[in-house]
Amino acid sequence: MRVLSVVGARPNFLKLAPVDRALVQSQEVEHIVVHTGQHYDREMSDDLFHDLQIPPPVINLAVGSSSHAHQTAAVMQRLDPVLAELEPDVVLVYGDVNSTLAAALVAAKMGIRVGHVEAGLRSRDWTMPEEINRTVTDRLSDLLFVPSREAAANLLAEGVPESRIHFVGNIMIDSLVHALPLARELHAAASMGLTPRRYTVVTLHRPSNVDDPATFTKLLETMGELSQGGPVIFPMHPRTKACLIRYSPANPDFRILDPLGYVEMLSLVATAGLVVTDSGGLQEETTFLGVPCLTVRHNTERPITCTAGTNELVTPSRNAILQAANRAHRRRMEGGARLEHWDGAAAGRIVEVLLTLRTPRHQAALETAIA
Repeated sequence: MRVLSVVGARPNFLKLAPVDRALVQSQEVEHIVVHTGQHYDREMSDDLFHDLQIPPPVINLAVGSSSHAHQTAAVMQRLDPVLAELEPDVVLVYGDVNSTLAAALVAAKMGIRVGHVEAGLRSRDWTMPEEINRTVTDRLSDLLFVPSREAAANLLAEGVPESRIHFVGNIMIDSLVHALPLARELHAAASMGLTPRRYTVVTLHRPSNVDDPATFTKLLETMGELSQGGPVIFPMHPRTKACLIRYSPANPDFRILDPLGYVEMLSLVATAGLVVTDSGGLQEETTFLGVPCLTVRHNTERPITCTAGTNELVTPSRNAILQAANRAHRRRMEGGARLEHWDGAAAGRIVEVLLTLRTPRHQAALETAIA
């Protein structure tokens, strides 16, 4: 069997890595990785491949940054001849970026099975491009690999046949479990002169938080106030740094770092007293680690991190964030939350499903219709 994975952004690689390792170990599947180049920084990417212990992708489409429409179209145009030449049995797509949607569209129209890793997540916020991408991708997919029963329920409510849904667990936790021993040995906090549980880690990059000068400036001022209770460490996304240069005070009251490698960031988060973020992945990682988290958004596609984990949604306002930070210490979970199938074994379950596929997509669909 030939499986082709399409990835386009840093979070996709975190989801790809355990799948790649599991497919290689199976020795029954040829696995080819295509990087669309939707987000690409050679130094960051090389560090990520090293941290995740996976080889660089075989193919890079180098589409680069552009508008949503141009980027999606570019991925489709450049991926089409690749699929025609390689003729994979299954195309795996990950998460909810533009590359995810584009690859699913191309593969589905060519009659190739599509598997969506991290299917069924819903924020129900149609102003988010990611919500559009993930919802349309799910409609195109033959294999829906869901991280939680809640995600499966979302798909069933949308009329997706239960036979397409596979509850495999949270693939992001696979990468975390794999990297955590090395992250703990790194002692990133100590190397920065930080005391465990006495500092806050911040990541902000979503347009709703950083593109508006008034909102972003207020958030920066609030992070400065948080620093009065302990150091605030802000590994800064290039997008956020550009906004910082335009809008912020010259000497913010927190420590700004360049983006960190995955293992170093995991090491820093694992011993933090609080995480303030708008990232999807960090909501899950902090829940597993038992670290209190404030997500600066009005909604989340990962509500299980709020109901069963350490996460709390907060609006991007000073009072909401400071009050939630005061409550946060009560949400620390020693040993972390142990949610169903958040166990580091999701990739193995995905491979088990893939190995059951023996017939082409169209033949399988015809047999199902006849039955």
